[in-house]
Amino acid sequence: MLPNAASESKKQNPLRRFAEPFALSRAFPFLWMGNLVSFLGSSVTMIILPVLVYSLTGSTTTMGIVMAIYMLPNVIMLPISGHIVDRYDRVTIMIIADIARFFIMAAIATLSLSGILTIPMLYLFVGLYGLFDGLFRPAYSAMQATIFTPDIRTAANSLTQMSTQTIRLIGPSLGGLLITHFSAGFGFGLDAVTYLLSLICLVYLRRIIVSQIRTQPQLRKSSPMPSAGWKADFKEGIAMLRSHPWLWITILAFCFVNICYSGIISILLPWLFNVHHGWAPTVYGLAVTFSGIGAIAGGLLYGMRQKWKHRGILAYGGALLSGLALLLLPFAPSPASAVALFALEGFGLMIFGLIWEISLQDLVPKEAFGRVASLDLFGSFALLPVGYILVGWLADMIGGVATIAIFSGLGMTCIALALFVPAIRKFQ
Repeated sequence: MLPNAASESKKQNPLRRFAEPFALSRAFPFLWMGNLVSFLGSSVTMIILPVLVYSLTGSTTTMGIVMAIYMLPNVIMLPISGHIVDRYDRVTIMIIADIARFFIMAAIATLSLSGILTIPMLYLFVGLYGLFDGLFRPAYSAMQATIFTPDIRTAANSLTQMSTQTIRLIGPSLGGLLITHFSAGFGFGLDAVTYLLSLICLVYLRRIIVSQIRTQPQLRKSSPMPSAGWKADFKEGIAMLRSHPWLWITILAFCFVNICYSGIISILLPWLFNVHHGWAPTVYGLAVTFSGIGAIAGGLLYGMRQKWKHRGILAYGGALLSGLALLLLPFAPSPASAVALFALEGFGLMIFGLIWEISLQDLVPKEAFGRVASLDLFGSFALLPVGYILVGWLADMIGGVATIAIFSGLGMTCIALALFVPAIRKFQ
């Protein structure tokens, strides 16, 4: 009777699933908290950066170049970082990346507050930031695959994404307030401090993992192991992707979808709110905040069930919904309607992102996850630098509204074509 009663209790209280990662994993809280605090600083920076660039230059092309310079070293680093992540201690790699990003953001904050920050300086620091970001991301993804064991996987991924999006309720609005009432330097300084807090969490995470390996020798099997070299690891990662059509087709499709969606979100939406409509920076911050609310709703809905049917259709349907919201944003008649569309965009991308992360963790062995995660990021982001420049240039040539319509339409077309592939449409 007691097991049945517990089962009935879980059915009646699906929200209890979100407490399981804390109860069943000592390592989860530190990985979760470290990501949370660093994302707070990043979300503030992503609001302040475009406003700063537009105030200095007023050019969408310059903003495109800034984002391209961030992405280019990131993309170049990814094929090598997968080898590094699977060969060396992953938490140590994350610690090194956090230390480097702290100094980079502290330097930008100091220069900005001193009034001597220039666009060429910004290019340099943004490029360095992208380099260490390209090292951090595969290591973080590999640690998720290790710590998010099957018994907590759906809840842990949903909770992580929901809490990250909750920060989007705070970070963008905070960034809008800082740039409106203070200066960009304060926002960059806050970002630097969050990397120090993240570093503390990672130090405790490393202690827990070392302790677990000492007391449970079987865990050494999932520890990073030496390999023949980065080229061999790269080829092995590609072979692993080719064995799962869902993985390689989705990576290939979103190589183009990300150009369309990210170019609009990073380059043109700040322009749409701040320049085209002439709304205050706080309106843009509020819109990004509501994108987080939509994403939280998606994560809450998905995390309440352990398994979902028709995951392929659900994932790609969410991406289509996001594209439709982007298409309609230039025609929003008021700030309130634009904010609502941003919420819809966040909901759709959350559904896709959760299904994608969980499928990677289900299909890829832990010891090779760094290679596959780096290839996933490489495939998704490889053409983004070109996309950012192209979107910014085209917006200067034909106008931002027309460019948003073109690129959102192209992204949705690519998603619709992928759904014609049975391996995508029937993925479970």
